[in-house]
Amino acid sequence: MSIRRLPSHLVNRIAAGEVVERPASALKELVENAIDSGATRVAVVLAAGGVERIEVADDGCGMTPNEIALALERHATSKLPDDAIEAVRTLGFRGEALPSIASVARLTIESRPRGAEGWARTVDNGTVEGDAPAALPPGTRVVVEGLFARVPARRKFLRSPRSEYASCLDVVKRLAMARPDIAFAVEHDGRRVLAVPAAEGRPGRVAALTDRALADNSVAVDLERDGHVLGGVAGLPTFHRGVADHQYLFVNGRPVRDRLLIGAIRGAYAEMMPRDRHAVVALFLDVPASEVDVNVHPAKTEVRFRDPALVRGMIVSGLRRALDAAGHRVAHSAPADIGALWRSEPTAAVAAPAFGFDHAAMAAPSPGGTLLREHRTTFLTPPPQARAEASWAPPPERDDFPLGAARGQVNKTYIVAEAQDGLVLVDQHAAHERLVLERMRAALAGGRVASQALLIPEVVELDEPACDRLEARAAELAEFGLELERFGARAMLVRATPALLGSGDPTALVTDLADELAAYDEALSLRERLDAVAGTMACHGSVRAGRALSLAEMNALLREMEATPHSGQCNHGRPTWVKLDFPDIEKLFARR
Repeated sequence: MSIRRLPSHLVNRIAAGEVVERPASALKELVENAIDSGATRVAVVLAAGGVERIEVADDGCGMTPNEIALALERHATSKLPDDAIEAVRTLGFRGEALPSIASVARLTIESRPRGAEGWARTVDNGTVEGDAPAALPPGTRVVVEGLFARVPARRKFLRSPRSEYASCLDVVKRLAMARPDIAFAVEHDGRRVLAVPAAEGRPGRVAALTDRALADNSVAVDLERDGHVLGGVAGLPTFHRGVADHQYLFVNGRPVRDRLLIGAIRGAYAEMMPRDRHAVVALFLDVPASEVDVNVHPAKTEVRFRDPALVRGMIVSGLRRALDAAGHRVAHSAPADIGALWRSEPTAAVAAPAFGFDHAAMAAPSPGGTLLREHRTTFLTPPPQARAEASWAPPPERDDFPLGAARGQVNKTYIVAEAQDGLVLVDQHAAHERLVLERMRAALAGGRVASQALLIPEVVELDEPACDRLEARAAELAEFGLELERFGARAMLVRATPALLGSGDPTALVTDLADELAAYDEALSLRERLDAVAGTMACHGSVRAGRALSLAEMNALLREMEATPHSGQCNHGRPTWVKLDFPDIEKLFARR
């Protein structure tokens, strides 16, 4: 087969395949053009998820008729004043978006510069249909209709209109988050779905586009290093999501999806939340143009850093520093319908009081003549048991400490404390688990964790691959005070355990570590592997639920929590304490 030049219409179709994958791709290019034009307002109108219609209007600089015609030619752009492509500072610069979209849809551009007349041009699947004057305010309006209508092979692979709409809305949210100085509005099938005014600032804009509760459950990130500036907001570890769709990353104002940055976020939150949960963050990284390549992907969704280690270290350090400053804060509040959980009257689910007299049964005698119910078990049920004991020293005052003073223990699991502004419940196992982890990290920072030799070494039988993994990491585990030796093909010999853990179960500890290494060893860096090991060990060495504590032990735990970073959540991301404010308690008893 001989080599031939492709016709121009086919070249445009191929270019469109690189840039316009779905309606969200086209919308991204059009909104980026609006932002680059200097707009202060951007309005988006969608129909059928953008498949049938996409309209983007802005109040930017506008274009003359000659500029409109030139913008529809391939590789024509106003965003590269010279040949220094590495110094580009705009969102779009390839000059392929408009002609690519026009080759697979009907596209109409209407534009008017300030102080001039408006003009419009329509291109239908690569064919210019006409030019005409247009009446519109200063700015540009682009309308895309029937995307892929004449390319059935592409259109049949589009998702449902609902899915395409979700992708389009995500694109606008990310661009709106990057530019809080611009007002954005989105309308879908005649319904206004998004409207954010300008000049809210980054924290306010992020909260408005993600979750309003983020403003009260986040910390600010601010770090500068070697000309790189990192800012943004990071949700508390207990304010997490089931998927990573609330992680927003920006490099020089450009929304990106970069594996390096996502991995750095995961490393920063390691051992502070469950591995199947994801942090809520919006990070804005500004780097010198010479230190990043934004031209590695046709859709400009990926970037390449000259010094990726520096960038990753900045993100981890910046997030860790911000989360350290949060102290023992926890993202938790009383539910709005808390009254439904604490009822003073019987319900269908609770037909009789747990103890005491049944006042409803006292209203009329039973057939047997007695005033009590036939089911006397409710009357004879003993009251719930709680545990508190006298102390030689007077208990601390509630006003002296953020987490209050311990008043007792419930179910040998939860510490009840009285604070100045409410009632505090602490999960003793979850809290102590975090404290043990932070002690191990502090000991490791000082050299290595002290070990405690076993009088009789314990043999732990595992499968051969698990033993291989543990043997390969024996030196790292020794830094935590866990000394292991290979004992045949399918067993490990435990000679010492970390002294911080006390008398634990070496078999369960080594088995869990083998499972952790199997799941995450290859994907995690050395630092992350060490954190994973520390978290697993801390879980095995913490105070278990079901252990009775004295008031002195409870108060000691509360005081250490107040002085320990990240004590608001355990190593798996669960809250370690919750608070019920006194006004909420008063509502339960109808005092308000």
